[in-house]
Amino acid sequence: MSDKQKLVMVGNGMAGVRTIEELMKLAPDRYDITIFGAEPHPNYNRIMLSPVLAGEQTLDEIVLNPLDWYRSHGITLHTGSKVVAVDRVKRRVRAEDGTEAAYDRLLLCTGSKPFMLPVPGNTLQGVMAYRDIADTQAMIEAASRPGHAVVIGGGLLGLEAANGLRLRGMDVTVVHVGDWLLDRQLDQSAGRLLQDALQARGLAFRLGAHTEALLGDEAGRVRALRFKDGSEIPADLVVMAVGIRPNTELAEQMGLLVNRGIVVHDTLQTVTDARIYSVGECAAHRGTAYGLVAPLYEQAQVAANHLAEWGMARYAGSQTSTKLKVTGIDLFSAGDFMGGEGSEEIVLTDPAGGVYKKLVLRDDKLVGACLYGDTQDGSWYFQLLREGASLGSLRGQLMFGPPAERAH
Repeated sequence: MSDKQKLVMVGNGMAGVRTIEELMKLAPDRYDITIFGAEPHPNYNRIMLSPVLAGEQTLDEIVLNPLDWYRSHGITLHTGSKVVAVDRVKRRVRAEDGTEAAYDRLLLCTGSKPFMLPVPGNTLQGVMAYRDIADTQAMIEAASRPGHAVVIGGGLLGLEAANGLRLRGMDVTVVHVGDWLLDRQLDQSAGRLLQDALQARGLAFRLGAHTEALLGDEAGRVRALRFKDGSEIPADLVVMAVGIRPNTELAEQMGLLVNRGIVVHDTLQTVTDARIYSVGECAAHRGTAYGLVAPLYEQAQVAANHLAEWGMARYAGSQTSTKLKVTGIDLFSAGDFMGGEGSEEIVLTDPAGGVYKKLVLRDDKLVGACLYGDTQDGSWYFQLLREGASLGSLRGQLMFGPPAERAH
């Protein structure tokens, strides 16, 4: 019998496996580790699903930890094995297929699930979300037949889905309820520039548009989308990319406190049960559930520190910046880039060169930045924003990048 403690992880995604990697560095021999993953794959880079859809990469190329990695680290991996019950008194985990495992520490990394618009017709054949490898494969299969694809959602995921389907030969319309694309990451000017660039590549857009229903044919397949104004567009495939929700079903069933996610302390232990940790998109820390990779990896480091029983690290939340590449166009935003009352804006616009920069200042400090086309100074702006120092003499040259760089 091993005298090691037993660590069981539910979920085999990026945040969870990063926690295990960090733990291996700190305390490689402390735990016997068992991982349950609902998908039939090892850990892969979900962010790279878009290049797979676009035909630029293969599924094998986006695997982060191949099966050999689990074996060589002595980790028991159950793929295609969804956990359906956890007994917190007996400390046992049970999967749908009957597989069980006992734990001393439990790590919940159940991630998130896509939100499906509650409109009539959302269960028709040819209507899907875009979240994992299975969705990506279904979209590639659907795109093998020419036709009209409608992507609902003008956020990053929606635009990447639209671009991938276009590259695979479909006519694509993006339907977005907002007034401009990426309205959480860009201001209106940058959003309009992005729309112009994507239209030039063959994508069509319906903005400020509310979906009323999806219409099907006799065989139960989707054939059209109807808007609230009564107009319709043809649709042989509908992809919903309208946001995600933390996947907290199991946590709720276990009696853990859930509010916008599984509620955790600064140690990433759940507030309900100190033996249970949670990181990633399913966790809610100080009222926030993060969906970007950088904060999730910061959480992974802290959780690993406590699982290793070093007990020093604290997670205080993350200030996030968004650095995106949408179909080859570089975008960056951070902080309060919308500006408004009490703030001033420095703006540089070069539509012909495809460049737009907006910096937002308040009380002689940089509080927000939105960059389109030229993002090389993004990390410097983010540093200024995090430090919150007075700009002083820097103010006059802010738009031109860090002083040292200009000297060269």
